Amino acid sequence: MGSDDEYSSSKSDSDVEETLDDDESGEFEFSDDDLDIPDDVKDTLDFDDDRQKKIYNVLTEKDIRKRQEEDITHTSVGLSISRASATILLRHYNWYVNEAMDAWIVNEEKVRKDVGLLENQLVAIQSAENIIQCPICSDNFRRDGMSTTTCGHLFCNSCWTQYLRIKINEGPGCLKMRCPEPSCGVAVGQDMINELVSDKDKDKYCSYLLRSYVENQRTIKWCPGPGCEYAVDFLPDGSSYDVVCNSEHRFCWNCLDDAHRPVDCDTVGKWAMQNSNKSVNVTWILVNSKSCPKCKRPIQKYEGCMHMTCFCGFEFCWLCLGKWSTHEENYDLCNVYEKAKAEGAYDEEEEIKKKAKDYLDRYAFFYERFVENQKSRLKAIESLKKMLSQDITSLTTQFKFIIDAWRQIIECRRVLKWTCVYEYYIPESDCAKKNLFGYLQGEAESWLEKLHQCAEKELKSYLKENNATKDFNPENDALNPSRIKLLQQTKATGTYFENLVRALENGLDSQ
Repeated sequence: MGSDDEYSSSKSDSDVEETLDDDESGEFEFSDDDLDIPDDVKDTLDFDDDRQKKIYNVLTEKDIRKRQEEDITHTSVGLSISRASATILLRHYNWYVNEAMDAWIVNEEKVRKDVGLLENQLVAIQSAENIIQCPICSDNFRRDGMSTTTCGHLFCNSCWTQYLRIKINEGPGCLKMRCPEPSCGVAVGQDMINELVSDKDKDKYCSYLLRSYVENQRTIKWCPGPGCEYAVDFLPDGSSYDVVCNSEHRFCWNCLDDAHRPVDCDTVGKWAMQNSNKSVNVTWILVNSKSCPKCKRPIQKYEGCMHMTCFCGFEFCWLCLGKWSTHEENYDLCNVYEKAKAEGAYDEEEEIKKKAKDYLDRYAFFYERFVENQKSRLKAIESLKKMLSQDITSLTTQFKFIIDAWRQIIECRRVLKWTCVYEYYIPESDCAKKNLFGYLQGEAESWLEKLHQCAEKELKSYLKENNATKDFNPENDALNPSRIKLLQQTKATGTYFENLVRALENGLDSQ
């Protein structure tokens, strides 16, 4: 993986890669041939260095607000209405500018009525000299101490402030506020908010307004990361939904779950249901226990003889489930059971238990691998955090190639976690696909292990050689063998995994 232009050297990472291409020794070269993969498998993987194109943009709060303001301005100018009215209109139409403007042009009168925008006031505005009684608090005020929306219903500023504050603190529903007059349905615009409430309440209202803009967009969603304030504008093209925000939260834009390539969202849902499914527990009980013949309570036998005593006090034989008092003194065998078994009386029951056990064993096998890969991924994340928390943070440029390697390891662990789920849902009858998958996954694990070892080894040796902070010469460092080796290993591993993911997403069909 190439580094950015942060290196203050004439030897950038692209220069390093050119040097590697010209290196006759080949000591640190990695190519598709080094993968030792048969040609037909290479056709399936479709090897190339063209990584997934970025089909999304990460948006900050500032970016979102700018887009929102542009939509408000466009609507306001296009329809010759105030910005406050344009905001109310767009909010009603879930911020779909074209739909709002088309509806307005087709039937302005109907739209005004629907959204609460009046063309003319319902109540005549009284003279500024008049003393007016507030309908809410019944106190008398001069006109300049009262406010109204476009309807003309006057309330004192104090009552307006209290009304607005209560509505804002009730939650996002404040975006649909109407005039306090019970018989009036005129909308309250943002101009009233800006004029009458505290800065704290203004910020809260603006936050609701901003979130409503994102949550009603077809292509924009908030990052589900805890406390994350980034949003992602996604342009679906039928390929991957995996995205990563500027806080390094990687997730699926479609289902908002953790990123899960190469499996699709439906498979993730099935796997989650499988892990929480009570049927797994019921199957385990079926395989590992028997019910007391009297009270039907399930009993698990760990060791000992066949003489069982239930909590209800009933004594019975573990093998035939008959009353123990009818048995002979042989505690390890049961003649009744042996005779019935020889006659095939237990064949159906044993077949059911065998199938249930096979199901449990298979599920446990894949679930344990899923969990182990997740543990390894979390461990790699902790290793990266630990590395970044030390003095190395001041040398981000110098050590970027190591950081990139660890990030690649973390991503590969995530992919391997989900390939376990992918394999779990491959039909048992599809032997060819299972065999091909097993081979490709084995190669992936091998490449990841090499990268992991290289990253750990080269980090230690690199820190030792450069004494962490001393004698660092960017120009000489560009051709450092340790650095070159890790750069090549990272790139080769990343390329293999990306092509593996694509192949799995395509159903392992040969190209």
